[in-house]
Amino acid sequence: MSSAVEPFAAVEIIAAKRDRHELSEAQINWIVDAYTRGVVADEQMSALLMAILLNGMGAREISQWTNAMINSGERMNWSMLDRKTVDKHSTGGVGDKITLPLAPLVAACGGAVPQLSGRGLGHTGGTLDKLEAIPGWRASLSNEEMLKVLQETGAVICAAGAGLAPADKKLYALRDVTATVEAIPLIASSIMSKKIAEGTSALVLDVKTGSGAFMSDPKKAAELARTMVALGKAAGVKTRALVTAMDIPLGLTAGNALEVRESVEVLAGGGPADVVELTILLAREMLDAAGIAGKDPAVALKDGSAMDHWRRMISAQGGDPDAPLPVARENQIIKAERSGVVHTMDALKVGISAWRLGAGRSKQGEKVQAGAGIEIHAKPGDTVQAGAPLFTLHTDEGARFERAIAALDGAVTIGDSSSISKMPLVLERISE
Repeated sequence: MSSAVEPFAAVEIIAAKRDRHELSEAQINWIVDAYTRGVVADEQMSALLMAILLNGMGAREISQWTNAMINSGERMNWSMLDRKTVDKHSTGGVGDKITLPLAPLVAACGGAVPQLSGRGLGHTGGTLDKLEAIPGWRASLSNEEMLKVLQETGAVICAAGAGLAPADKKLYALRDVTATVEAIPLIASSIMSKKIAEGTSALVLDVKTGSGAFMSDPKKAAELARTMVALGKAAGVKTRALVTAMDIPLGLTAGNALEVRESVEVLAGGGPADVVELTILLAREMLDAAGIAGKDPAVALKDGSAMDHWRRMISAQGGDPDAPLPVARENQIIKAERSGVVHTMDALKVGISAWRLGAGRSKQGEKVQAGAGIEIHAKPGDTVQAGAPLFTLHTDEGARFERAIAALDGAVTIGDSSSISKMPLVLERISE
């Protein structure tokens, strides 16, 4: 296509943002569309993304950028369902398996949860990677299949189709290789364009902060949360956010099949206290945001109804909920060097170790090991004896142990006093 028919030149828009000018609605609509069409080159969009990272965007610009990404593809519609839709998005962290028990739990309480999830990149792990540890389970569903699973089971967790915010898919890959992932306007518009296009009527955001989170600074995490809540509300989606702790891993496992097993324990009425607490808290927020006055989530975990919905949801996507989960071929135990109280546990170091064991990927498309990961035997506040197990490391390839163990160097501190410092589970709740 010749540049003569295009209403703008990319270089003018790059220069405007470089010089800290606000971009107009027409400029934003054009550049997102032109990049999706291949008219704007990667190097030009890279320059604009860096200018946005360095100079920021106003609320109007972020909202328009989000709309332009939504308009690059289809919008889903669940109006034919006989119940209200509500979704949750987490910015990810180490051991964050909350989506797995949460979606069937909310379904058991009367909601419909159309959860479009992603694959992991780096140490945080992806929901789809975890569920693919279940034999036969399918992540890719057509819109018709999604609707059928939602109608039959009340919840569906699957991959976003190619028609949903295609501009975001292209921009996300570019941000990853140009050191522009951290820009709050770009993170917020990336997450919210997909969630708004997904067609849910209510949305609860779980924005993680701490060493194992993408946004380690609580102030930055709260800024991101407020930006996303404003975008959701502007689009007519009832949106609220919780800023939650990711200074220590969530639960007692990090890795794909290991986290599925722990999620099933939660659905069976057991599981680690922090995972149960956050699952129930988010379920109550989701039901409240959507205006659903159903069963209390704590009851649904205890009476088996959440587990029933899980089994139906997994089966509806081709999975066998009774099949044994994959187990890694090799394991190694890391023991406490001294007796005392566990004071700290660095979530990032645990996440990197699990990633090095094969639980995560370092580039798009890489295969993950279903059985790889880490079991955690003691957490901050627990008393341990010298020689007692702290972690069990799992992998199919023994050669991975050395680098995985090196990543855990200094991950745990053990002291004499019982006073420990850790973040509260919820640091802030944002609904305005």
